[in-house]
Amino acid sequence: MRILAIDTALPAVSACVLDQDATAPIAAESIEMERGHAEALLPLVKRVMGKVEGGFASLDRIAVTVGPGSFTGIRIGLAAGQAIALACRAEIVGVSTLAALAAPLILDPFDGVVAAAIDARHGKVFIAAFGSAGRPLLSPRRAGAHEALRALGSGPLLLIGSGAPLLAKEARLRGVPVKIASEQAAPDIAFVARLGLAAQPETAPARPLYLKEPYVAAPGAEPDAAQRSAIQFDAAGACAGAPAQA
Repeated sequence: MRILAIDTALPAVSACVLDQDATAPIAAESIEMERGHAEALLPLVKRVMGKVEGGFASLDRIAVTVGPGSFTGIRIGLAAGQAIALACRAEIVGVSTLAALAAPLILDPFDGVVAAAIDARHGKVFIAAFGSAGRPLLSPRRAGAHEALRALGSGPLLLIGSGAPLLAKEARLRGVPVKIASEQAAPDIAFVARLGLAAQPETAPARPLYLKEPYVAAPGAEPDAAQRSAIQFDAAGACAGAPAQA
């Protein structure tokens, strides 16, 4: 099975193509950015797919990060992923950004709790926690640092993500053993692909995982970035090997 993974949910635009059982992606690219995901995503996907023998037509599955993360960013990735999956007649699955962040840590044995935390601002984090072999211990949620630490228990804790410093500070105040593995803002796209290969469309649908109320634009506002992304991408042409139309 060959999968294309896409991530636009956090401060990066990323894509990679990975074959099942392969040790490394065939092609991958990631650009850190706070804004401009809609404009950057499809050219990046085309560059990645240009390095893949067989192009879009060789894809069996698409994986897209579904959140938590930026409301607009999530929609951008889902719009593009769904368009590509439809045009290429490929399966599509959703991958949690928190699970993708935690995935590299779960591979190494750790006697404690692995927690992925994304800064949700105003003293809150998006958080999920995992035990040995990736066993879910805390489902994705938005919580304040004190509430999150209470849910995580007595540790020891191994943290990853942009919300890790906030949680680590709270943990130290409470005497909970803690270590920050990384403060990276977005997951490694290769692990999004690996989780996408392991997932099943029936149990990992490509639907947004919103843990915070979205900002609602006023009636009559311009089409949002996700809509423009879907409009600008001629997925059928790309899948057939023709250049996408702007």
